[in-house]
Amino acid sequence: MTEVATASLHESLHKYFGFDSFKGEQEAIIANLLAGNDTFVIMPTGGGKSMCYQLPALMSQGTAIIISPLIALMKNQVDAIRNFGTEDGIAHFMNSSLNKTEITKVKRDISEGKTKLLYVAPESLTKEENVAFLKDINISFFAIDEAHCISEWGHDFRPEYRRLRSIIEQIGTVPIIALTATATPKVQQDIIKNLAMTNARVYLSSFNRSNLYYEVRPKQNVVKEIIKYIKQNSGKSGIVYCLSRKKVEEIAETLKVNGIKALPYHAGLDAAVRAQHQDMFLMEEADVIVATIAFGMGIDKPDVRYVIHHDVPKSLEGYYQETGRAGRDGGEGNCIAFYHYDDIVKLEKFMKGKPVAEQEIGKQLLQETVGYAESSVCRRKTLLHYFGEEYQESKCNAMCDNCRHPKQKFEAEDSLIMVIECVLDIKEKFKSKHIVQVLMGIKTAATKSYKHEALDVFGKGSFENEKYWMAIIRQALVNNYLEKDIENYGLLHVTQKGKDFLENPHSILFTRDIDYEAADDDDDIITAGGGQKGGAADETLFVLLKDLRKKIAKQKGVPPYVVFQDPSLEDMAIQYPVSMDEMKQITGVGSGKAIRFGKEFVDLIAKYVEENEITRPMDMVVKSVVNKSGAKVYIIQSIDRKLSLNDIAKAKGMSMDEVITEIESIVSSGTKVNINYYINNTIDEDKQEDIFDYFRDSETDSINEALKELGEDNYSEEEIRLMRIKFIAELGH
Repeated sequence: MTEVATASLHESLHKYFGFDSFKGEQEAIIANLLAGNDTFVIMPTGGGKSMCYQLPALMSQGTAIIISPLIALMKNQVDAIRNFGTEDGIAHFMNSSLNKTEITKVKRDISEGKTKLLYVAPESLTKEENVAFLKDINISFFAIDEAHCISEWGHDFRPEYRRLRSIIEQIGTVPIIALTATATPKVQQDIIKNLAMTNARVYLSSFNRSNLYYEVRPKQNVVKEIIKYIKQNSGKSGIVYCLSRKKVEEIAETLKVNGIKALPYHAGLDAAVRAQHQDMFLMEEADVIVATIAFGMGIDKPDVRYVIHHDVPKSLEGYYQETGRAGRDGGEGNCIAFYHYDDIVKLEKFMKGKPVAEQEIGKQLLQETVGYAESSVCRRKTLLHYFGEEYQESKCNAMCDNCRHPKQKFEAEDSLIMVIECVLDIKEKFKSKHIVQVLMGIKTAATKSYKHEALDVFGKGSFENEKYWMAIIRQALVNNYLEKDIENYGLLHVTQKGKDFLENPHSILFTRDIDYEAADDDDDIITAGGGQKGGAADETLFVLLKDLRKKIAKQKGVPPYVVFQDPSLEDMAIQYPVSMDEMKQITGVGSGKAIRFGKEFVDLIAKYVEENEITRPMDMVVKSVVNKSGAKVYIIQSIDRKLSLNDIAKAKGMSMDEVITEIESIVSSGTKVNINYYINNTIDEDKQEDIFDYFRDSETDSINEALKELGEDNYSEEEIRLMRIKFIAELGH
């Protein structure tokens, strides 16, 4: 691409969307499409897929046709595009929700060349009158969103998607861009074949979502655990998925009774009620949606902070898609799944009566889910392997429960040799379960008829149980010693790497699977952490900006994030823009958005800055501080901004112990600091009270004495030190 073209792309990006740089491969994808080439994009949720067709549509002559499966998704995206510009006619949707007058208005805007993006459902595209109309207009390109709907192997197959190629050919020959957030290699092949895009340039982004934290918990006291988790994350948006409509209603009602703003969503509700509940969630009038998997595909909400699965999902692809609705803005996104094998048994029963081939595929997909849930290997490694992506465990950065709390490893060299030999001995024609039965010496009709009981390997692994051997097989798959033939119902084959290992064995460490059946009710419940953004923003101002955003959104009848996304508000609460020119420099704020919404925000910030005598970063003159180390100044300023003590430690390359020592020094020298925000997030309220009362009555502030008195089993040294700081700061100054 020429320098001029590159400059033009960047100028357009800033002009329309207020961003200074592209994410990942967005720039290359857009350039390829603008050059008139077919393009296939596989990019995870939150990676910026919609930008790949929105920007080229705005830059091109004519109208881009965006084929999308859900009416809700169309409305969201049209609202968002309109708010980036100043002319409503720039984007329209055409579907069954419009009356004749509205359709006439849409067609007039398209014919007059005002409309750059037209969103249509596949069903609308097949109507003869629409095909006839589209033949006569200038179409820049077709974009097929949620392209995995084409494949019968995908988790959300839509038969009408199979007809798209023939309809597009009737309308005219223009470039096609197909996009999906989730597709196994098999589904990818199906999409390319069905759309006849064999010459398309394929852009395959990593499926890794580094800001998402994955955790599987035993399914015990599940409703109580969900309520506890939501209350710990009060005010944040979340989704709770259940498999049945009945369970959705039950959980939603229970959450409401417990003071949580929750609403149900499932296909059994009246369409108007579903739409109302979805809008209330988008408009932040409800914090939690309890839903079947029908909810989410049409939701363009960037600040969902957690996705909880009350029931284990039917496939890993579905699970990936559903968890992908968390943290789309790159911020905190926690994915908690509750698991018990009984759920798998139930799902297998539901398949009875379906065609045998469909049952086999369904069971295979379920076993992949079992493998993910029970494995003690890095969750990301397991999940990404399913999508054909190799992943190095060290990159997880403790963003899954297995990496945050690693399980003990054991020497697996002999066991891996035994598994590989067994797969070869039975001619690579059987699935995992049969291999385990042969290794354990379990006699079945299959072992008898295939004469596997006569093999040397039969019963060789009887010293371990089924769970152990399934763990060896799963880790052999993830580490590429074995591979699974998906089209032949999961038959196992030995890879070249597996054959090499058999030739030259070496030490290898594996971990045992997690036994959820034996999990104790009193196991530690891990509060999921996750890539929470920032923390240095002015929290009071941030709340005021959010309230203003909500008010404006209500006036305009759009979701709050359409006005400004959280990262934009956070940047405002750090930079304090007090003029329209400064507002245009805020991340995610282009000139169109600044003109449309900026003034009220600028006025609010200017008033806040004046009333609170704020020294803004852009006005700041560096002042010298006498007798205070750089670390102390940084710590004081960071605490004023309510930055997590962990983040302070990380930023200064200090240990937590060193940061607390510095704060103790600051407090004892007479400077008052308020770390209540951190204490309230990390120490139980009852514990706080006990420690505070202890120091009020004690004649010494010795930590050792406090530990002895309060009990080392119940209170940590860190908790007592933090509460001593609070005590001295509140009562000693």
